[in-house]
Amino acid sequence: MLSILTIFIALVSVLLIAAILIQNPKGGGIDASLGGGQAQQLFGAARSTDFVEKATWVLAAALIVLCIVAVLTVGTGGGTEEAPAEIPLQSAPVGG
Repeated sequence: MLSILTIFIALVSVLLIAAILIQNPKGGGIDASLGGGQAQQLFGAARSTDFVEKATWVLAAALIVLCIVAVLTVGTGGGTEEAPAEIPLQSAPVGG
């Protein structure tokens, strides 16, 4: 189960990076150098920025939830599990 969560976390992270990089830093919409000209024709300038912004928030929330679920799956190991048996220390042979 942890490996599936790790794959989902990696996928959501890559999509979140892409969504952040697509946004124009001045808030003007999708950057034309990343194919934004076609997206603005398809959605319109205002609708494309709303979509990318909402997608960014949804992906960020999904990443937080997936990380919390992964931590709960792994557990903290603090007191709920039985402590491992102590291994006695062995001293090195003298004069060897």
